[in-house]
Amino acid sequence: MLYWRRMLWWMVAGLLLSGSVGAAVPADAPVRGGVARITLDGPIGPAAAEYVDDAMQRALDDGAVAVVLQLDTPGGLSDAMRQIIARILANPVPVLVYVAPGGARAASAGTYILYAAQVAAMAPATHLGAATPVSLGGSTPMPLPKTIDKPAPSSSSKTKPADEPADAESNKVLNDAIAYIRSLAQLRGRNAEWAEQAVRGAATLTAEEAAKQRVIDFVATDTAELLSKADGRRVRVAEREVTLQLKGLAVRDYPPSARSQFLGIITNPTIAYLLLMAGIVGLFLEATHPGVLLPGVAGGICLLIGLYALQLLPVSYAGLALIALGIGLMVAEAVTPTVGALGVGGVIAFVLGSILLMHSGVPGYAVNLGVIAAIAVSAVGLLAWILWLVFESQRSRQSMGESAMLEEFGVMLEPLNAHGDAWASIHGERWRVRSDSVLAVGARVRIVRREGLLLWVEAV
Repeated sequence: MLYWRRMLWWMVAGLLLSGSVGAAVPADAPVRGGVARITLDGPIGPAAAEYVDDAMQRALDDGAVAVVLQLDTPGGLSDAMRQIIARILANPVPVLVYVAPGGARAASAGTYILYAAQVAAMAPATHLGAATPVSLGGSTPMPLPKTIDKPAPSSSSKTKPADEPADAESNKVLNDAIAYIRSLAQLRGRNAEWAEQAVRGAATLTAEEAAKQRVIDFVATDTAELLSKADGRRVRVAEREVTLQLKGLAVRDYPPSARSQFLGIITNPTIAYLLLMAGIVGLFLEATHPGVLLPGVAGGICLLIGLYALQLLPVSYAGLALIALGIGLMVAEAVTPTVGALGVGGVIAFVLGSILLMHSGVPGYAVNLGVIAAIAVSAVGLLAWILWLVFESQRSRQSMGESAMLEEFGVMLEPLNAHGDAWASIHGERWRVRSDSVLAVGARVRIVRREGLLLWVEAV
């Protein structure tokens, strides 16, 4: 009897313990068999590509049966776009790209990502298109094949084709982009002709127009309707055909990891620019005030992080060189004042380099002009302060020169007869002196008055 009573107590304790453990499981714990939602909002860049890759892997580890990639982007970098598309094509579970909420867009690089998905959907009052490579814009194409252009202002699908690029490099970029988006359209059974128009002529479509022209599969007002309309569709995942069974499944959001958030912050062009400036200023302060340590350590860290971010961004090396030249000229002005000649040239080179630092044609990848203006004004103010100090020093030296010399002592370098002239060493300089008395070589004298470059002295 005692044995069974002990067993009963152990059973009750086990039930209580399991209940407490179950109550301690967080509400957002992964539920296997659900749908993962990844929200991609902003320019397509290295941080966005890493976020999508990391979130999809976490969703797979949690047992998600599908991934919803909610998209709102003006475009971005081609390398990052291709990395995202490669992940979508290789993903072992279907990916549904959903342009939402209302007012969102899948412009430029976003159009390619939308075409790559097994299911493409858009919310009402959204649009897509304008996928022309940025290197083809303007009369003089820039050799920047790794970028995608910003969206055109028009939303009409009947856009006239842009002028064909004349040079071979631009033709390569254009034809490569057309072949890439057509291959995605053929893979998913979507409108390849309109896809070519979006690249060649920057054509755009609204959500309803895109559904009518087989660019997307359907229009959905929210994620629940998206899953409901996608339910039962047969899609190709890798090398197999699967039937989607998504209706009523739980949806779990996958926010960016700490690393992705940090990468997103430092790859912001304005932040990367400020890190670069902070690093240079910190190292300059350490060089001019050795032993302080803090400016040098902080400046070195900021400079390395800024350079790491810049190598991920579409940087113009001409702009970077102009910034370096401008900073060098301003430092030279501070060390050896030239009445503003070097300083003014340095400010001009610095401002031009800051404006040219990023390729402004890439959507979302340009340094804020207000930040550049603020730093330029600060540099001008610093230059003006240095010049003021130089002029004040010269003025005070001139005004105090005569009175200060009246207190100086010297030594005769030559014998001096009464009312004659001779040379004397005064404060390490040779001066012509005159006296009312006779002075021998080596005699110590004191200045009593000054007449231009002639000094009157008397024996001490």
